[in-house]
Amino acid sequence: MAKSIILEVQQVKISLTDFKGEDYICITDMAKAKTDESRAADVIKNWIRTRTTLEFLGTWERIYNPDFKVVEFDHFKTQAGLPSFVLSPTLWVEKTNAIGIFSKAGRYGGTYAHKDIAFEFGSAISAEFKLYLIKEFQRLKEEENSRQKLDWNLQRTLAKVNYTIHTDAIKERLIPEKLNAKQISLVYASEADLLNMALFGKTAADWRAENPGAKGNLRDEATLEQLVVLSNLESINALLIRQGLSQSERLSQLNQIAITQMTSLVNNTNLKKLK
Repeated sequence: MAKSIILEVQQVKISLTDFKGEDYICITDMAKAKTDESRAADVIKNWIRTRTTLEFLGTWERIYNPDFKVVEFDHFKTQAGLPSFVLSPTLWVEKTNAIGIFSKAGRYGGTYAHKDIAFEFGSAISAEFKLYLIKEFQRLKEEENSRQKLDWNLQRTLAKVNYTIHTDAIKERLIPEKLNAKQISLVYASEADLLNMALFGKTAADWRAENPGAKGNLRDEATLEQLVVLSNLESINALLIRQGLSQSERLSQLNQIAITQMTSLVNNTNLKKLK
């Protein structure tokens, strides 16, 4: 089960989690908008025992749950409305094999319901609360879709860039400058500075000394091409470390790779169109 996300509806924090690829909302949290935390379970029990709720839950399960036990559901439905009839979410799931509701222990614990059912439960809180919940849920989904679209575009861009790196011939112009033997022989305190030397020809401290008034750091000032190569160098360096290469050996190889990749990128017409 995925980590819970918190929605805030009319100053009430409500947990949202992914269960088997579907969005489930904590109706225990929702009930707190109607009463105090200690009586939230009673609100849910009073809601689930009504004939209207049972008919809604049964219809939802028949549509989405092939293993739903209809006979047990019919038994509950015949008792709905009787003063002696008591039903809890746990008993409902246990007897009918329902999947639209489940209980969760620990942090972010409580009774969770599929979003369709949670929105229906919102009517038991208030029409206003239900509408604000739907609005906040839709806002979250729109943000998720925007992030996914951005991630997809970035992956597509990097795929094009990496294709060019692997297919382009080495150009005459060498970027960055090739390190000399003295530079390669020096030992750098961190792996981050090793990568900085391979790509930029200087450590983070060197850059700060050259730019005392700058607010950012060496990598903040990097170009798109340099950031792409830097990401590649991080992966390659991890591989070289596992191979047991010394720091000086890795620096020499990473510097040559940086030269090769940067040369391809600065001459890549597809990348220039992205800027």
